Amino acid sequence: MSHYKPYPAYKDSGVEWIGLVPEHWKVAQIKRISALNPKKSTLSKEKDSLCTFLPMEKLRTNAITLDETRPIHEVYDGYSYFCDDDILIAKVTPCFENGNIAVANGLVNGIGFGSTEINVLRVNGKGHNRFLYYRLQEEQFRTIAKSEMRGTGGLKRVPTELFESFTFGLPDTDEQVTIAATLDRETARIDALVEKKTRFIELLKEKRQALITHAVTKGLDRNAKMKDSGIEWIGQVPEEWLNRKVFHAFQAIGSGTTPPAKEHEWYQGGTIPWITTSELRENTVVKTKKCVTSDAMQKFSALKIFPAGSLAIAMYGATIGRLGFLGIPATTNQACCVLSGERDLNIQFLYYWLMAFRADIVAFFSEGGGQPNINQEVIASLRVPSPAPDEQATIVATLDRETARIDALISKAEQSITLLKERRAAFITAAVTGQIDLRGKQ
Repeated sequence: MSHYKPYPAYKDSGVEWIGLVPEHWKVAQIKRISALNPKKSTLSKEKDSLCTFLPMEKLRTNAITLDETRPIHEVYDGYSYFCDDDILIAKVTPCFENGNIAVANGLVNGIGFGSTEINVLRVNGKGHNRFLYYRLQEEQFRTIAKSEMRGTGGLKRVPTELFESFTFGLPDTDEQVTIAATLDRETARIDALVEKKTRFIELLKEKRQALITHAVTKGLDRNAKMKDSGIEWIGQVPEEWLNRKVFHAFQAIGSGTTPPAKEHEWYQGGTIPWITTSELRENTVVKTKKCVTSDAMQKFSALKIFPAGSLAIAMYGATIGRLGFLGIPATTNQACCVLSGERDLNIQFLYYWLMAFRADIVAFFSEGGGQPNINQEVIASLRVPSPAPDEQATIVATLDRETARIDALISKAEQSITLLKERRAAFITAAVTGQIDLRGKQ
């Protein structure tokens, strides 16, 4: 961005938080160049023709998923109305904070209806839709909008009037077109780089998973003779490997419970770490969000302290299959199954083995028709084809080294994506606030 120059002259905008604007720009409110939530005056409620239907989850940053249609008469009342070229912006948390905004394009019959949590802005002859689209992504607008949000809990909304009264520096229409065209080009270039790096991360994760799966089923000896494991979703394993049952391979398999949250005596002043499945992220847990008291340990017999080095597995709901080592002695809630005291099955080997096959385990053993669940009995009954302990340790050391190398590449790519997104946001801000002069840059 350093090769772009500022405008030749600036003036005071007269608005404290705006500061200086290019000398020839005006200062105006959004409503000067657009209509908020335009009326359906040209539409007939009885029309049977189709239109695009847009639930909130199908509006993303510069992207709309156009795979739903409805007859107009079904959605005429009770939904936000929009047309091609209108700006759609989420007004409710967390969608607004996530930057869910796009310009409508390619609608069925040029018409759409969608969630009432979407605000619609239709520019007039004094504005250009792509310029306003970028102006609404500028950080100062977003900061002000977030500070003005009203409501409670997860249902805070940007006040409708802010989308009309927000004041900003406004160039003439021709210059708006120039700025928008430059931003389209530059953001598309950055977005392509982000997409490329995102795909690279996906490939690295696939490679990581394949590496783990191969190591815990085929070992490190490429010339090893194979046999059927006897487990349909594992296939063949080296001839010398044994099926070790988790129940026999560990000295202790247990879980915990959740003391009633309304009774503060079980938590207030507690010093005993209490782990929930949300804290299991293929990591080592060294600090917990909550601790329980000694009184809770005495009151609830299901609470047990597991030693550091134990392996915890999430058994319920959305977190099912998540794994984590205990970096500290801790107790857990009832959704965690904890293994400790390894015998002839290396606990880190089991960790990698579970990473390879947790999806198969969940699919094969899961109970219930709602959220998937497994239980301690399922985990205890698992048969794990595995080599002698020395070879298990060698496989673990190899996987530790190779996954760390891949993780470093993933981390580097993620940092690069973060920097690209920051650069994108900074360029948009500089362009739409007049910090840089883009005239003649098309």
